[in-house]
Amino acid sequence: MTSVEVLPLIALVAMFVIATFFPINIGILGFIGAFGVGAFMLGYDDKEILAAFPSSIVLTIIGVTYFFGMAKKNGTIDLMVNACIRAVRGRVTVVPWVFFFCASVLTALGTFSPAAVALISPAAMSFAARTKMSPLVMGIMTINGAHAGAFSPISVSGVLVCDIVESSGLSINPWTLFFASYGINLLLSVLTVVGYATLARTRHLEFSATGSAVADEPVETGGVGSSPVRHTPTGGGTGLLTRPVQTDVLLDAAPTPVTRVQKLTLALIGIVLVLVLVFHLPISFIAIAAGAVLAFTDLSKQNEAIAGISWSTVLLVAGMVTYISVLQEIGTIDHLATMAITIGAPLLVAAVLCYVIGVTSAFASSTALLAAIIPMALPLLHTGALPIVGVVAALAISATVVDVSPFSTNGALVLANAQGIARPRFYRQLLVNAGIVVAIAPALCWLILVVVPTLL
Repeated sequence: MTSVEVLPLIALVAMFVIATFFPINIGILGFIGAFGVGAFMLGYDDKEILAAFPSSIVLTIIGVTYFFGMAKKNGTIDLMVNACIRAVRGRVTVVPWVFFFCASVLTALGTFSPAAVALISPAAMSFAARTKMSPLVMGIMTINGAHAGAFSPISVSGVLVCDIVESSGLSINPWTLFFASYGINLLLSVLTVVGYATLARTRHLEFSATGSAVADEPVETGGVGSSPVRHTPTGGGTGLLTRPVQTDVLLDAAPTPVTRVQKLTLALIGIVLVLVLVFHLPISFIAIAAGAVLAFTDLSKQNEAIAGISWSTVLLVAGMVTYISVLQEIGTIDHLATMAITIGAPLLVAAVLCYVIGVTSAFASSTALLAAIIPMALPLLHTGALPIVGVVAALAISATVVDVSPFSTNGALVLANAQGIARPRFYRQLLVNAGIVVAIAPALCWLILVVVPTLL
């Protein structure tokens, strides 16, 4: 590789290092890098540098975060979560799966993964504290649920990945990507519950927040018509898992009446789904229009809704995609892919890429890595030696499943919302669990999504 190709690559690595250790949005560094490489190495003007600016993705992020921000403010998101919990009659063993499902529905509808975890984790961690359930397992289930739906055809990540692949002339079925992500995260969640349940039994632990067997304690009622609720002792550690001390707990004494605004919000969610999935209209404009309708129900909160748009995500995605497009113009991406192809072992290259994106994503932005790593795999896919959707799905899932790390946004949100626990110990447990996931998940994705389809 020439210095013209190597220097921009070194700059890309430096961006991730800087963004990991300093609180700066990597998208800002991406725009700076795009200008530096484009203007001084390629002689481009500003229009040529921004030729690949991802306008459709930017509008999608703005639209879905605006719409679901309004839905959160009027209480519709909380209404949906509580309705799901009541549907299982408060059975403690089922409730973690309820939070998994709720988070996956939010991201499948278009909510960005950290936003979904931010919406769900307060209720999930509060429930874990009230029922003496492991906050570690509850947090993992919530994060896995958010990842499960994160690559739907109308989600931010799903649109990003499909756009990257299709821009290279390849085709990918967005539904296959979605179901692959859902299946892997569902499998990881089952392994999580079974693994920690087995560990708890070998250590003779109750499913408690103190990490030790819990004797019967006085109970208080949660209100008229509610079942007795055992309260978690304050302080203490965090039990690894979880056999429920009590199996019939209700969150609320009675369901909250549904307001007219909430009914309108639910109707709009249904309309958005129909227009996007059936009539194939762009979710960006549809979501913005739906959010505007909700804004008219309470104009006093219009500025809050606009401020609630995930502008940091917009900046991150736009900056990284723009910089990677400049790297493609200069030949760096093609040269790296050519070097990978000359190794002569496509399966090995795919495995290495899965681990590179997985390990790095535990400390850096998953979305930024998707924009950086997937283009490197595209020339390899053009050879036809590996299944396109399998490799892309393996890379995409490897980049997101490791976000249980406390260094990631999702892991940090779970840590921040945990209640009645020794926070340093909970931090260490999240860190150990993240290490296990980083070691296992990329290999699992590679084996199921790449190796098996290739051999078949």
